[in-house]
Amino acid sequence: MANIRQAVILAGGEGNRLKPLTDHLPKPMVPVNDRPFLEYLIEMLMENGISEIVLLLGYLPEKVTGHFGDGSDFGVNITYSIGKVSDQTGTRMRQAGKLLDDLFILTYGDNYWPLDLKRMLAFYVKQKSLASTTVYANRDAKGEYGSENNIYVDENSYVVKYDKLRKDPALNGVDIGFFILDKRVLESMPESDFSFEEEVLPLLAEKRQLSGYLTEHRYHYISTPENLKATEKYLQTKKVVMLDRDGVINKKADEGGYIRTWSEFEFLPGAIEAMRLLRQDGYDIYVITNQRGIARGLMSESDLETIHRKMKVELEKNGTSINRIYYCPHGNEDGCDCRKPKPGMLFRAASDDDFDLTKAVFIGDDQRDIEASQAAGCKVERVGPDRSLLQIVESLLESGPGIDKA
Repeated sequence: MANIRQAVILAGGEGNRLKPLTDHLPKPMVPVNDRPFLEYLIEMLMENGISEIVLLLGYLPEKVTGHFGDGSDFGVNITYSIGKVSDQTGTRMRQAGKLLDDLFILTYGDNYWPLDLKRMLAFYVKQKSLASTTVYANRDAKGEYGSENNIYVDENSYVVKYDKLRKDPALNGVDIGFFILDKRVLESMPESDFSFEEEVLPLLAEKRQLSGYLTEHRYHYISTPENLKATEKYLQTKKVVMLDRDGVINKKADEGGYIRTWSEFEFLPGAIEAMRLLRQDGYDIYVITNQRGIARGLMSESDLETIHRKMKVELEKNGTSINRIYYCPHGNEDGCDCRKPKPGMLFRAASDDDFDLTKAVFIGDDQRDIEASQAAGCKVERVGPDRSLLQIVESLLESGPGIDKA
């Protein structure tokens, strides 16, 4: 398996849309929750095993070099390539050529995304292309330009069209950077000042040498004051637990049966106390549940919503609460993207309330919960005959959310 230890960050632009914040600061140094945005990006890269970082600078480079130095205070080794403010992205990369490893990750200095380099690298190796880019599927139309996309990834995960003008309605994602690049990509770079996105990426796509790593995880960016505010919210420390319902919160119905009315609903011993402890420790709580009985005509959505409304009332009477409940009413044959083991409900919860799924914990009781957690990159715990929700929560609160991903 190939290995990547180096990240290259494009951080040289003026950030005109962020003025006046960027009058005296380069965009990656703009404060987010009282820390330069670039610190979050470097921290995330380091958590993924990156030890070497090359910063490609142009505008006010001394603000960056003076803060980060050689990177030792931040746990990494940082080197710099400093060009003119007017240099385009491709030119900055070409100028840094001698500093680059044979294989490296390239990111933008104003984008944040919950990187999973291990998964990305496995995808890159499988594709056997010179380059891969991360593509946000943008199903919720929360890309930087709303529902407008700029890239098309085919059924074999190759990028076949890159349209910076975003004019083609058939485009199916947004390129968000987080490229994995073979250094040989530099061989196709012109000597003139040029844009990596406009001149190199379309050429790689034409040669079938650019793969698209599709992701449902939201990305965040600091290109405008409004975007900056949203990114600040996302990067604030949040503690999130997602719970399956039947078998975790309440007793399951008899074999093959469904809980159809509130009179059939019975909390499991310790479940209410577990949720009370989570709330007291500052956790947000989401319920993620399959409810196939609706598809089978055994209960209506109105029946289910009545159960959930009364469940919330009972929790509140006992000093606790939940943020939201997500349920899938479909059967296996319906082909939806929400029924576990598919992760659609998890991504929807993260999109609605803007939290990082990779730092959340999912607690379920069967293999479908495990698989949904794997697909979403969550940490996971499983309730069983000898391990109740309360026991899991007590352990979680004692040790912190250091649970391995499924």
